[in-house]
Amino acid sequence: MTDPVARLLPWVGPEGKPCFLVSDGTGYVSRVADGIEAAQLGSAADLIEEALRVLAERTWTPGEIHLLAVELTASLIDVRRIAESRGARLPVPDHDPDVSATGREHPQTMP
Repeated sequence: MTDPVARLLPWVGPEGKPCFLVSDGTGYVSRVADGIEAAQLGSAADLIEEALRVLAERTWTPGEIHLLAVELTASLIDVRRIAESRGARLPVPDHDPDVSATGREHPQTMP
């Protein structure tokens, strides 16, 4: 069993605040979070394909471009949260300049 670590979950609480789980990464909530992250990354991949198709056709309406921008923004927020979560769980090398500069291993940049 590994030491418990704090994990940023791929959803927010009722007030829009980040949710964290402290565990060894093997429990039920960790598996649910893994599944949601996988679905979010899959949706992002699908959205990238759709964006490339829409932009290549050059026949979009302003409404289509607006909707695409809204969906891309939501997806980017999800993917950034996943990257923050996974990055925060990586071991930090002793020589990491970010650690010595901030005094913290992983500064929280999520809203």
